[in-house]
Amino acid sequence: MSGLLEGKRLLITGVVNRHSIAYAIAEAAQREGAEIVLTSFGRVRRLTERAIKHLPQPVDVLELDVDRDEDLEAVREELADRWGGLDGAVHAIAFAPADALGGNFLGAPRDSAKKAFETSAYSLKALAEALQPLFAARNGSGPGGGSIVALDFDASVAWPSYDWMGVAKAGLEAVARYLARDLGPHGVRVNLISAGPISTPAASGIPGFEGLVEHWNEAAPLGWDRHDATPVADTAIFLLSDLARAISGEIIHVDGGAHAVAPVAAAARAAEPAAADS
Repeated sequence: MSGLLEGKRLLITGVVNRHSIAYAIAEAAQREGAEIVLTSFGRVRRLTERAIKHLPQPVDVLELDVDRDEDLEAVREELADRWGGLDGAVHAIAFAPADALGGNFLGAPRDSAKKAFETSAYSLKALAEALQPLFAARNGSGPGGGSIVALDFDASVAWPSYDWMGVAKAGLEAVARYLARDLGPHGVRVNLISAGPISTPAASGIPGFEGLVEHWNEAAPLGWDRHDATPVADTAIFLLSDLARAISGEIIHVDGGAHAVAPVAAAARAAEPAAADS
């Protein structure tokens, strides 16, 4: 039986180690029949290359700093030579300087806020623009066209300590909508996954992360496992597959249902006595 991504060719960014959400997506993509290439850059690349030894199949890692146009061009050229076209891409990239996080919203320097936006939001547009010719080359190879999936964190509210990264995520959500508008006529879908907090290398750098996890454990009606990225990965596989061929500009919450429950409701539920046995 063929997998959901059989014959698909995907570019996946953001794998740092085996705890990365992007790693779980890469693992699931191979399991579902996709051929994948990863990206990394700088000193992190050694960690990425160590992690991929545990994937089901060997995979190459290309150098990509999304803030460098020359890297984006080089990746496009490499993929064009290798595959001729592309079916999907995963944007799992975010960064904010330390002084733009941790409750320093008012005191954050202008340059730090700009860096957070450039790397965490504008980069989605930059990556999509670079890859568009590759999607065009593959468009028509299947009913689903191309698909871009990016990782989000709910930007509809202000989170403790998240500060300018929260602003950048709000920007990411807007960028995704405009890309969905402009790339849709070319057969390319753009969607976001708003995941609950997962214990990843990126999360470890967010002040107050442990408190956030405690909130999720109390708020999520379905419960939440901070160490399990597979629900997020499975949703990414769906969005990359032809099953999602009519979905674009969407934000899918994979957070145990926490986004749908008001904090006061969650607190009240936690205070309720356990139901008596009948």
